[in-house]
Amino acid sequence: MSQNDPSGRPHYTSVIGSLPQSVPFVAPEALERSLAGVLCLRLGANESAFGISPMAVAAMRDAAAQTNWYGDPESHDLRLALSKSLGIGLDNIVVGNGIDGLLGYVVRSIVESGVAVVTSSGTYPTFNYHVVASGGIVHPVPYRDDRPDLDALLEAVIRTGARLVYLANPDNPSGSCHQASDVARLVSDLPSDCTLVLDEAYFEFATSDAVLPMDISRGNVIRVRTFSKAHGMAGARVGYAIAHADFISTLGKFRNQFEVARVSQAGALASLADAEFVDGVIRAVEAGRRDYEQLSQEIGCPFIPSATNFVCFDVGGVDRARATVAALLERGVFIRMPGAPPLNRCIRVTVGTPKERSEFAGILKEVIARL
Repeated sequence: MSQNDPSGRPHYTSVIGSLPQSVPFVAPEALERSLAGVLCLRLGANESAFGISPMAVAAMRDAAAQTNWYGDPESHDLRLALSKSLGIGLDNIVVGNGIDGLLGYVVRSIVESGVAVVTSSGTYPTFNYHVVASGGIVHPVPYRDDRPDLDALLEAVIRTGARLVYLANPDNPSGSCHQASDVARLVSDLPSDCTLVLDEAYFEFATSDAVLPMDISRGNVIRVRTFSKAHGMAGARVGYAIAHADFISTLGKFRNQFEVARVSQAGALASLADAEFVDGVIRAVEAGRRDYEQLSQEIGCPFIPSATNFVCFDVGGVDRARATVAALLERGVFIRMPGAPPLNRCIRVTVGTPKERSEFAGILKEVIARL
């Protein structure tokens, strides 16, 4: 083949060239395109159904006029506000392109070809997506009692010599939660050369005794949080990592400098200041979870107690779960089902507004009755 042959192609790395085509999530927009229609209920992506802070709307509207300027690459004002809120140093926080982007940075800084990584089977798939793209080897650990199995995660770390272990607490996709004391015990028992990535995307919806106390002295614990859930800013893509200053400094060697838009930083900063709005969202989600608990009794499908803004209904098996998701989609209702056993016996539904919950309940009752 000549150098000018138009049939040539890039010479991919061995890792990237060997990866299968995959998409962690099928987006609701893609579903709408395949259906050639509009979804009537969007309850599958764990987005907030309760909007965003009016203060954030105003701040983003003002910032939009300066979109011709890059955003502050240090996200200084937002980091400063977070540091005051959390009682930690400015150098213990980095702001990034949502938790997904931050997970990519964490993996890139620690994982290379052949490195073992431990995670729960079926948990947030984007983490594994980054690991395999870096040449790492994922060692999945089955759930126990519909929660990540902390003892089994630790055993797998020791057995494989893993450098990285991922835990979502509260968990996605189950919605379940471990107490902070149990997570602290996992942290203390980890080998010193293994780093825990603690995904706290849903921490605002959990009880205080489930949130690990803030401690940035440990160099092998990285916590990632987001403005996508309780703050309702999923489309703005703002997340932040909390870690030892050495790790935050290390990310500065290679992270994208201008990845968080000016308008997104302004919105997140304003939302952080609007505690009343966020507290209202948390209360609204709690009410929605109670409605879903009542619905589970009405349809005869148990639910997994949730510390998130979604609930899993046990519909009685993987085939029945698939059929339920498909039947709902035919009616314009977007939900999801967990991908790995034993949770794939369930359907997962975001807590919608009261109106959305009422509409969903009516449609689900009809679908369950027909199945």
